[in-house]
Amino acid sequence: MTEYRGVVGAIMARGVEWQFDPSLERIRDLLDLLGSPQNAYPVILVAGTNGKSSVTRMIDSLLTERGLRVGRFTSPHLSEMRERISIDGEPLGEERFAEVYDDVAPYLELIDSKHPVRLSFFETLTAMAYSAFADAPVDVAVVEIGMGGTWDATNVVEPVVAVVTPIGLDHTDYLGDTLQDIALEKAGVIKAGSVVVMAQQQLEAAEVLLRQASEVGAQIVREGLEFGVVRRELAFGGQVLDLRGIHGEYDEVFLPMFGEHQAANAVVALAAVEAFASGAPTGGALDPDEVTRGVTVSAFEGDGRLDPLLVREGFAKATSPGRLEVVRTGPTVILDAAHNPAGMAATAQAVTDSFGFERLVGVVAVAADKDVAGMLAELEPLLAELVVTRNSSPRSMPVEELSEVAEGIFGAERVHRAERLDEAIDRGVGLADEGGEYGGSGVLITGSVVTAGDARVLLKVR
Repeated sequence: MTEYRGVVGAIMARGVEWQFDPSLERIRDLLDLLGSPQNAYPVILVAGTNGKSSVTRMIDSLLTERGLRVGRFTSPHLSEMRERISIDGEPLGEERFAEVYDDVAPYLELIDSKHPVRLSFFETLTAMAYSAFADAPVDVAVVEIGMGGTWDATNVVEPVVAVVTPIGLDHTDYLGDTLQDIALEKAGVIKAGSVVVMAQQQLEAAEVLLRQASEVGAQIVREGLEFGVVRRELAFGGQVLDLRGIHGEYDEVFLPMFGEHQAANAVVALAAVEAFASGAPTGGALDPDEVTRGVTVSAFEGDGRLDPLLVREGFAKATSPGRLEVVRTGPTVILDAAHNPAGMAATAQAVTDSFGFERLVGVVAVAADKDVAGMLAELEPLLAELVVTRNSSPRSMPVEELSEVAEGIFGAERVHRAERLDEAIDRGVGLADEGGEYGGSGVLITGSVVTAGDARVLLKVR
């Protein structure tokens, strides 16, 4: 059997995750050879720009609490590649991950020989996930779209529930440079017979999603109309929520995560599990002429109301590593994977609402192809000082270039440079200690999933 590190190397040799050829032919051919494992269980598919991983993990937690065996596929990983494929709430072990790869590996070169473009890094992992879930076997799979929707390798299933989290401008080189273009790509997960759970969207994105649901005959329920957060209060270690689902109301729900955006993610996850529990949708399809006025049909067969006790227990056990994750105190060190302006705005608001910092220092490393100025502009009112650095990704913006952008927003006197992330964290902690009283200072490490993952390793977070 191939060793785990060898498997990771073989998968990485297939290219980088963020580059893909827009085709589903390769992954479909591979899965056909593997016996179509993706058809062996129902799938909840989660698309969107921000909040996908958190929503996916919350859905997993709620379904697990209902006694189901759940397979979960998320991306990217924070520390270890095997984190992406989880069963029963736990990542595959190194040995099992290697076994799954060995099962798939004989077919990779065969598919490579049939197509002008070889199977990618992400296509390989997707096939491994679907295969592992069928072998387990799982009762349901919760699958996070990697990038976009229509052409994403995960989108070879007919989801019983399709979730679309808030859509924003991200991956514009691949998905388009307007909100409508990006929404159209992500709308590819909406298929006939599915229930669509739509988080609150900007109008341009909402219209695209509603029209797609109308055209294919899917049912759609919307945050703020059919379901939503009724009440939200801060609590030690998170927040307490009253939630209105599509089939019931659930009060005094403790969520061990910070921020209004995580409360919204929670009610989206709740609606998705209710929709799954209720069975097939019923009623007429959307009328295309009514779509832009927000008219929808959202009746379901069966009772999708969940046991409130199980909902409370499921959310209380939910985690989302690297998302406003407190990993150290004295000073408080927070990791967050925000990597676009909309995500950073949510992070900044959550830190303001949930933490009473007298002094907060930022440590930031970002990918060069992102809207770096937009992200830094969201952070500027929040931070006393900023340490710019780079992470382990080859996409990471050089420190000198990042410093130049940051100085134009923060002023040169508030910006510090560190060539390595470990040095930047030490510098950030030192700067936080300089001006804050005990318990009143903090360090926010952010800018990328890779940055959050690298910091978790450096800080030895388990």
